[in-house]
Amino acid sequence: MYDPTLPFQPLYRSLLSVPAINRRALEKAIALECDGVILDLEDSVAPEKKEEARDNLRHFFSEPRSQAQRIFIRINALTSEFAEDDMALVLALHPHGVVIPKVESVADLEKASSFLETARADLQIWAMMETARGILNAGLIAAAREGIAPRLSGFVVGLNDLRKETRVLPRSGRTYLVPWLMQVVLAARAHGLAVIDSVFNDFRDGETFEQECIQGREMGFDGKMLIHPAQIEPANRHFGPSEAEIAEARAIAAAFSKPENTHLNVINLDGRMIERLHLEEAEKLLAQLQQIETRKTSP
Repeated sequence: MYDPTLPFQPLYRSLLSVPAINRRALEKAIALECDGVILDLEDSVAPEKKEEARDNLRHFFSEPRSQAQRIFIRINALTSEFAEDDMALVLALHPHGVVIPKVESVADLEKASSFLETARADLQIWAMMETARGILNAGLIAAAREGIAPRLSGFVVGLNDLRKETRVLPRSGRTYLVPWLMQVVLAARAHGLAVIDSVFNDFRDGETFEQECIQGREMGFDGKMLIHPAQIEPANRHFGPSEAEIAEARAIAAAFSKPENTHLNVINLDGRMIERLHLEEAEKLLAQLQQIETRKTSP
């Protein structure tokens, strides 16, 4: 489970969505540098191709793959005719987590949790926040982690469906969507969830994608859901710590480690008042950096 009180957390800078119907894309995903892969059984798979897509995932899980990469399966809507078979597949394959589309209420999480009663304790539920009702209920949904849905570990924003439902036009900067995005971030942070920004649809427009990554990081997202491998490197770069952030974190950690400062809650660092909460943030950032460096050298 995601726990914001711990300095060492899984990396979620880049979660690449891969259509489960595309076996070639599945094979290539294993070698990519994304932090996680969302294997999609929902929107990218036609109704008559659902079982073929499930067979592809059975083959995918039978192949060796990087242990550093987080693997999620996005099932079809819980109200669909496909949900029960999708959940049976999740139970059989043991991914890191299952992504539930269009979560709108605590009842949706209760239903998902009931499907997973016999699953391993560490199998996570991630909720897609992509409808008006879902955004309005974000706080209640996040709070379910502390009650009926302890498997709930993260939110993934889905702006394509949200735009369609609300009729907000797709404008640069996402001006009219920012309040809703921040509402999801706030709900996630209040209850210790990871939170992932929405996809950017035009993978050929690298400049605008990078601007959206910068915006997402500034809003507090852990990473971004991606639709193309070309988006992995910029997402990893922008949602990872910058050189300036690393240098500052190291300076803070070094300052508090001095014998004269070990018992102080506030210190003076180059004319700035630094509190222990800043040390905690620095330790989390340095733990993330260590994980990034470990990934570079792991098979």
